[in-house]
Amino acid sequence: MQASSPSLQPLVLASGSSYRRELLSKLGLAFTPVSPNIDESALPGEDPADLALRLSCQKAQALAPAYPDHLIIGSDQVAVLGERRLGKPGNHENAVAQLQQASGKIVTFLTGLCVYDARRGISHAGLDRCRVHFRRLDRRLIERYVAIDQPYDCAGAFKSEGLGIALLERIEGDDPNALVGLPLILLTELLRRCGVAVV
Repeated sequence: MQASSPSLQPLVLASGSSYRRELLSKLGLAFTPVSPNIDESALPGEDPADLALRLSCQKAQALAPAYPDHLIIGSDQVAVLGERRLGKPGNHENAVAQLQQASGKIVTFLTGLCVYDARRGISHAGLDRCRVHFRRLDRRLIERYVAIDQPYDCAGAFKSEGLGIALLERIEGDDPNALVGLPLILLTELLRRCGVAVV
């Protein structure tokens, strides 16, 4: 998607997410975005962190037959409020309900990341944890925000890279990119392990 890559192996981003494409473009590496077709359901009793890691690796490995000489990047994010996973709201009513539940609370975002070397059959994987502290939000503010930002495709029902930042007290984490969907600090480390020097 961009100019030449220092990688000897071509890169594939196993995602249909425009957010992840935009984030990966920041590294200036050429890559091909391809949406993997996998079942993203949790296994019975599966821990959210294990789910995020498993799905990130599954997404990457699912594309290996079609891209046998590539480094394939898979990522998956799970948002957790208390003991409950938050999915993508999908519509206005669900987004409002999610933000009402998150008001004054902490939502933890677990982002799994995998770089799969299809040529060698080796996975390099890791997990980023980010804790998001929400302000106390009244219904009118929530309704106004959702109407403006329309965060229907975002787990947690807000966009930290947009107006959603105004809903928060603070963010605890190592990489602000992870909250949007792709932890670039961790990604550059995993790519280095595969022989790709980003800089």
